[in-house]
Order: sequence, then structure tokens, then C-alpha cells
Amino acid sequence: MNNVTVNADGIPLPAWIDSISRYAMKVLNELKRDNWELSILLCDDKTITNLNKQYRNRDEATDILSFNLGETLREGGKTVYLPGDIVISLDTLRENSGFFQIPEDEELRRLIIHGILHLDGMDHTGTVEKQSVEPMLVLQEEILNRLKNEYIIPVTHGEKK
Repeated sequence: MNNVTVNADGIPLPAWIDSISRYAMKVLNELKRDNWELSILLCDDKTITNLNKQYRNRDEATDILSFNLGETLREGGKTVYLPGDIVISLDTLRENSGFFQIPEDEELRRLIIHGILHLDGMDHTGTVEKQSVEPMLVLQEEILNRLKNEYIIPVTHGEKK
């Protein structure tokens, strides 16, 4: 059984936080992953900029960071996999949602899938021009489509303003 923990830093904990855990669990099920202990941190641009600067030497905000751990532990006779942490800036998510003209909920779901795929060992292999055929992004969009009826942010909050 998988477990997903969601926290916030620099922002109030959203009322729909439990929906993030449920959605991430569905993504893990789509990938047939079991016994994962996944951590997701929601934050603001200031927090993610500090992390991006510290770990990637880039003094700028980004939408998502994935920190691979990739450790397996034995707990009470059970094997648990610690893939790492996903950090998502809700500020940049909102900005990207407006830029791409998609609902914030869709962008959040896409980022959760993207982060999980990184923690599962996938990475970007192509250039920007070839993103439509990049295996990681193709799989990301396939999972997004398969889970298209699963929502995180309630419609009243997820609609573009």
C-alpha cells in the first residue's frame, strides 16, 4: 500500500490537500508502484527559488522540483520504498496555468504526474522542439488523460478567473 504525505511551506495549507494525496495514489496505481512513501510539498515562489538556488544553482522560481532519494527500507516485516520528495510552487503553477490557458487543477495534476515520473527514474531526453515525442512527457499525458475525471481543486477554485 502506498502512502502520500502533503505539506505546505510559505503558503496556507489548501482545504483540498487530501485530494492531492488521493490523486498521487491513483498515479502510483497507474504505474503499478507499491509500498511507496511519497512526500509532496506545496510552496510559494520564494521557497522554491531558495531550493532551486541551493540545489540546482539557479536563482529563479520554477513550477516543480523533484528530489530523488531512492531508498528501500524494511519496516515491521514490510518493504517500503522512499522515492524522494516533490516540491510544487503554487505561484508558478498559477502563472503557467494562465500562460497555457488551462485550469489550475489540470496543471497541478500534470505536475504531480511529472514529479512522480522523475522519482520513478524517468527524465527528459529530448529538446523543446521534440517534446511531443519525448517518452516521459508522452506517458505523463497518457496518465493525465486516463485520470481525466479525477479532480484535486474544487471547480469553484480551479476555474480560471
